[in-house]
Amino acid sequence: MSSTSTCSNETIHTGGCHCGAVRFQVLAPIHLHVYNCNCSICYKKQNKHFIVPKSKFTLLKGEDNLTTYTFNTRQAKHTFCKTCGVQSFYTPRSNPDGYGVAPHCLDQGTVEHVTEEDFDGQNWEQHIQTSDIRSRSKE
Repeated sequence: MSSTSTCSNETIHTGGCHCGAVRFQVLAPIHLHVYNCNCSICYKKQNKHFIVPKSKFTLLKGEDNLTTYTFNTRQAKHTFCKTCGVQSFYTPRSNPDGYGVAPHCLDQGTVEHVTEEDFDGQNWEQHIQTSDIRSRSKE
């Protein structure tokens, strides 16, 4: 799929799960700021994600093929494909007004650069106070 330029640094990225049952599009920068979280689930999944407001995310297909896993505070909604098990996006605890999108689930050709930042999810309550992650889901 081709990208559509909306401004000098944002584009429409498309992506989805491994089997193709879940597809989405997201309006986000061409230079992604990706968080590498070390909380108990993100560490095991090697979850890296960038944050967007809900208004910039569109599920194109597969809503009926999604299932959600929650644990602990039950605030994060770890959404994944029922068929292949891939989590291409989810609702993070830090950003209930947005989505965490897995950059490795985007179709190739629309990302120019990725900057990674560690997020100390093992010490979530302390780290959230000094991180800018919450601002990422604001318009």
